[in-house]
Amino acid sequence: MVIPLSKPDISTLEKKYVLEALDSGQLSFGPKLKRFEESFCRRFNVLYALAMNSGTSALHIAVKTLGLSAGDEIITTPFSFIASSNCFVYEGVRPSFVDIDPRTLNMDVSQIEQAITSKTKAILVVHLFGQPCDMDPILSVAKKHNLFVIEDACEAIGSKWKGKSVGTLGDVGVFAFYPNKQLTTGEGGMLITNNWRVYELASSLRNQGRGLNSGWLNHEVIGYNYRMSDLQAAVGLAQMERLTEMLKKREDVAGHYLELIGQYGLPISTPFIHPHCTMSWFVFIVILPKGADRKKIMDFLMQKGIQTRPYFPAIHLQQSYINRFAFCKGDFPITEEMAERTLAIPFYNQLSATEQKYVVEQLAFALVREDNNG
Repeated sequence: MVIPLSKPDISTLEKKYVLEALDSGQLSFGPKLKRFEESFCRRFNVLYALAMNSGTSALHIAVKTLGLSAGDEIITTPFSFIASSNCFVYEGVRPSFVDIDPRTLNMDVSQIEQAITSKTKAILVVHLFGQPCDMDPILSVAKKHNLFVIEDACEAIGSKWKGKSVGTLGDVGVFAFYPNKQLTTGEGGMLITNNWRVYELASSLRNQGRGLNSGWLNHEVIGYNYRMSDLQAAVGLAQMERLTEMLKKREDVAGHYLELIGQYGLPISTPFIHPHCTMSWFVFIVILPKGADRKKIMDFLMQKGIQTRPYFPAIHLQQSYINRFAFCKGDFPITEEMAERTLAIPFYNQLSATEQKYVVEQLAFALVREDNNG
């Protein structure tokens, strides 16, 4: 038996909608895409939603629509999936990293203002692992310095900050639908905004630069093929209709993990959940004790049929970023420490209480072995 790290939650509804899309004969820009986008507008109470072929594509389009370009700087976190920074690097924008809060693992908001320079044009907020950032000071600093706010909510669909959905608090919000996400389309992403100019340009850029009202092969700007197919949208539409149910399942699984960790008295911690937020659980992260050999723990768990992964490596220490920006070890010490201590354990909607108990028991054994060997 192997307990996987993640598993998508696919029901008969997704299969039904995919077959309907296939039978329609309209596999691109079909009715399912329109309904999927409309479902986002209703759910998040925004004017515009644009589905794309990945969260990375949606982030890239967000950068383009806000006019960020070579020589500009963006303030963001070095502790995230690399796409959140790559989307700026594509356009020659330099990521200006600030270190993270060791409790939440999100960007340390107290460091943002001191990182602002004359070249700073935006703040990219990453709601890491489904945990909303502390948005009040971020929005205040952005307003004071006339900066755009892009919300990378790729891991946080359904999360709320003080009752407001993440993705709706800044100028542009982006979600992603990889198979391990709370909502999946296999691959896919969504950009949401209330800004008509952003929506109009984003619509064109995702479709090879064609304008909303231009002719079939008239291309007004240099664009991309970032379109989502109607098959992907069909899966997404079904998932949106089930989203509340699926988020509740994840909340229950996370809650049971927290209970078990407390019952077993494991010498680990989990990211602090701010009382003002509603967390939408993307993955379940544990923070190992200082000095623990994570690889040995992972190897032991794999021998017991339990998949785990480190989440996330520090972006600034990726070789491509060292080569391009001359970052080095020690630049962001809290990020670097947490990148060595964080571990994702199996987490998905269908994970049973029995499987969770087994995971925590084996993690306890692994930690005891590690402590004895240390």
